[in-house]
Formats: sequence, C-alpha cells, structure tokens
Amino acid sequence: MTINIGETVFFDAARFCRIGAAIVLLGIAGCSSTNTGAPVPMAENAGPKDTGTFPNLNIPPKVANKQLTPAETNAKLAELKADGAAQGAKSSGGAAVANQAALADLAAKHGPQALKQIEGKCDPALDPTCK
Repeated sequence: MTINIGETVFFDAARFCRIGAAIVLLGIAGCSSTNTGAPVPMAENAGPKDTGTFPNLNIPPKVANKQLTPAETNAKLAELKADGAAQGAKSSGGAAVANQAALADLAAKHGPQALKQIEGKCDPALDPTCK
C-alpha cells in the first residue's frame, strides 16, 4: 500500500512540475518583443492643441454644406409622401385576400410534409405506416 501512495505522489508531483514549467515558459515568451525599431512618430497635426484661449460659444460654427431652404424642405417632404402613398396603393387590393388563403393552405400542409421529409429514413418493421 505504501508503494502505491508513493508512486501516486511522485507521479502527480512530476506532472505539476511540468505544467508549472510550461506556464513559466509561456509567460517568458509572451513578454519578449520582436519590435526592435524606434517608435513611430505621430503626425504633427494630430490630437488636441492648446491655443491658450477659450472657445467663444457665441460665434455660430461654419456649416459643412449649403442648408436647405424651407421651400426646398417642403418640396422634398411632399415628394416623399407621394412616393409613400404610391407604395401603399400598390400593396392593397383583392390580391391580399387570395394571397392570405394560399398562405393558410401552405401553413396547413407544410408541417406534415416537413415531418415526412425529416422522418423519411424509417424502418417498416418498426413503423407500419412508413412508406
């Protein structure tokens, strides 16, 4: 019995030592660096600059582009509303009722068809309804 205990203790200790050595070697390898060049300088105009003054928030900022006038805004909104109304007119009508009936028929048949396809590999000895 003492031989088995000693054997277990020494084999487990060796395993832990190997794992510990592997962790230490991985840690050392992770700290090494292959970057031997000098650091890359940043662009001169990058980042914030201290101008020594506070910004004046009373001056409106420059706009990036020409702004729309109220007349142009109203014209664009009217065009969008007309396009939306045209889209709504295309989708309404009696086709929706026929389409609804076709969808209901598909829903009633799809489940059993899918089950037959999934269970297509059946054993006639176990399942007498199998074709």
